[in-house]
Amino acid sequence: MSRGPAPAEHPGDGSTAAADRVLTLPNLISFVRLLGVPLFLWLFLVVRADVIAVAVLAVGGTSDWVDGWIARRMRQVSRLGELLDPLADRLYILATLLAFTAREVVPWQFTAALLARELLLLGSLGVLRRHGYGPPPVHYVGKTATFLLLAAFPLLLLADAAPGAATAAGAIGWGLAWWGLVLYWVAGAMYVVQARRLVREMRARRAGATA
Repeated sequence: MSRGPAPAEHPGDGSTAAADRVLTLPNLISFVRLLGVPLFLWLFLVVRADVIAVAVLAVGGTSDWVDGWIARRMRQVSRLGELLDPLADRLYILATLLAFTAREVVPWQFTAALLARELLLLGSLGVLRRHGYGPPPVHYVGKTATFLLLAAFPLLLLADAAPGAATAAGAIGWGLAWWGLVLYWVAGAMYVVQARRLVREMRARRAGATA
């Protein structure tokens, strides 16, 4: 990993709060992506409008890189955006997995494998927080895994909803999904290794200070 997570911010740090930006185009895109999650669940589980649900998933997945690209291009990177972007990604993945499992589009084993990785990362984030660190920066391996998964889900839904496209869409969709799962775990392992290294360094500094 190229850099460690920043120390957790403390209330009252006016200098960092003033530098943050909220009303930016990338943040607006992230908010719209977040609204797409309940819309997809309603279309897929309540209305059973699978074609429109595929479209919502496709837009949500393909726009994964848009907000980050615009933020860097327009120099509108903000801490809120750094939180919203991975939050939207995770909500899309988790909501889609649970909905797909409920309608038997994907097997529960695949969902369990991805949820286990999220629990592992959640535990690592808790450890970092206790030692004064914030969330680690998103690694390109994790972003690639997210992109593969978000690209796979519309194809898997298309394969389930359109029998005529089931062979091609299913093959491509599951190829992307399995590669995404592997890279998702690779990125998770990298985050855990980074968290352990930071905690050891923190404990070593504290031990040296008290010696």
